[in-house]
Amino acid sequence: MEISTKKLQIIPFSHTHASVFKSLNLRWLDTYFKVEPIDEKVLSDVNTAILNKGGFIFMGALEDKIIGCFALIPLANGDFELSKMAVDPKFQGRKFGQQLLDFAIDFAKSKQWGKLVLYSSRKLENAIYIYRKKGFVEIPVEDGVPYERCDIKMEIIFN
Repeated sequence: MEISTKKLQIIPFSHTHASVFKSLNLRWLDTYFKVEPIDEKVLSDVNTAILNKGGFIFMGALEDKIIGCFALIPLANGDFELSKMAVDPKFQGRKFGQQLLDFAIDFAKSKQWGKLVLYSSRKLENAIYIYRKKGFVEIPVEDGVPYERCDIKMEIIFN
């Protein structure tokens, strides 16, 4: 059976996942950009940066191997940011990222959140294409965004 036809199992974060969550994210950051101070802070202490604030982290598992992840981080205005989404390069191009994104959207809807926002870079053309395909629209990037790489902000509104 071709692996690309397999369904990703999406599971809640456990502290046993901390190192793979960090390594998945560091890998894509090192590949396309650089690891910024905000990344190091968030990835080194997910309790303080995400979970204790009321955020969520999910891991994508294929059989017994974690191959992807994402976080939903609460923002001061009550919205949630879709962040730290990554798929192991060996498994990219097989729609696992889209499965993670679909789960994130469905999860936000189930929580009756008004919208999700994300910060990205136009350099990530495939990701931007998929975000648009799933219903995200571009909105202005506000001043003071902590990511140097950010040149696009997008949102999907649910109500």
